[in-house]
Amino acid sequence: MERWASGRGESGRACGSRPAEADSATSPTLIERAKHREESAWDRLAELYGPMVYIWCRQLGLHADDAADIVQEVFATVATAIAGFRGGRAGAFRAWLRTITRNKVNDHLRKNENHTPGEGGTSACQRLMQVAEHPPELDERVVEDDVEEVRRHVLEIVQVGFSERVWAAFWRTAVDGCPAAEVAEELGVSVDSVYQAKSRVLRRLREAYRDLELS
Repeated sequence: MERWASGRGESGRACGSRPAEADSATSPTLIERAKHREESAWDRLAELYGPMVYIWCRQLGLHADDAADIVQEVFATVATAIAGFRGGRAGAFRAWLRTITRNKVNDHLRKNENHTPGEGGTSACQRLMQVAEHPPELDERVVEDDVEEVRRHVLEIVQVGFSERVWAAFWRTAVDGCPAAEVAEELGVSVDSVYQAKSRVLRRLREAYRDLELS
């Protein structure tokens, strides 16, 4: 989980810029469904936010195995407390999730303050001993970079639901910026098919970004 792949940018020569940003307000429906314990909603939350929580844990100084454990703890807490979550503003759920993650990481580090230092020696022990006085914070600039990583992860999730030809039509037109007629000729399909493919993928991406709430 160290890095998330960047999508299928190798599908042809670059002809333009990235697609327009989708609406990124969190889907209230997804949160409400999670509050009602719908399994599909919980799977969706974990799929979308799990990588981001993992990245935050790594930023806050955890090793990979510990970060993976904390991800599980974070979502266990979310499952318990989400009934009392109140949104009302853009970014509310992500901010709430970050607070839970930071608290879990702080708790984890405090529990290890008195442990005998292993790999990392004295310097690692000293870092742990400083947690109580100086809890780690997320670097906002780094968080924004990681948002882009998670966007690419969402692309991977969405891509699974489409055929290779449909994805290629979307990527060549929306990302590479190539004319639909040119892409239609490359793929051996009609221009209408290219437009339809682009529209289908963009609609699915907008839904995913609304759920992810990156704003």
